[in-house]
Amino acid sequence: MNDALDELLPRYAVAIESPGAPSDLFDPPLPVVLEIGFGMGDATVTMARLEPDRGILAVDVHTRGIAALARALDSEALTNVRVAHGDAVTLVEALPEGCLAGIRAWFPDPWPKARHHKRRLVQPVTLTLLASRLQSGGTMHFATDWPEYAEQMLEVVSAEPTLRLTSTGFTPRPEWRPMTRYEKAGLTAGRPVADLIAVRV
Repeated sequence: MNDALDELLPRYAVAIESPGAPSDLFDPPLPVVLEIGFGMGDATVTMARLEPDRGILAVDVHTRGIAALARALDSEALTNVRVAHGDAVTLVEALPEGCLAGIRAWFPDPWPKARHHKRRLVQPVTLTLLASRLQSGGTMHFATDWPEYAEQMLEVVSAEPTLRLTSTGFTPRPEWRPMTRYEKAGLTAGRPVADLIAVRV
């Protein structure tokens, strides 16, 4: 793991508190999607393969996942991913407004205990911040396998005036979205999966 962090990560790393304009991270510049919480990076690598004309700015707090993603990017010689190690909100606060083509948070930590709900990513103040970084027409895509969190997501997104849901509620899982390890675990445990997609107006 240390070898991946020391030798490979510098090729892809972005400073969490001073990332600059996302499109400038790539040469030539690319429209950029922010991926929040990529786990071990499996879905990130899949989407990088499927969308070579898009840049992915992937952020996570877990060192093991950071190292795994760096190894995978190197192994596949993918050049359209940059990696930020740290808190997603810190990164988003440092980004310019209207700079992102999309934001993805697939299976963010549900913090299932009631006393921990305040730690969830999808809260009104945080969602407003995220939405402000989307360009007009940019997409916000959440997915979760916790029904109570899904309902919270729907309520919070529906109340954000700068976002418009692409359907009246949850949307069927898009065929292009990779199935993540968290999703597979949730399905095995019998939990339903909900996707929620909104567009910046």
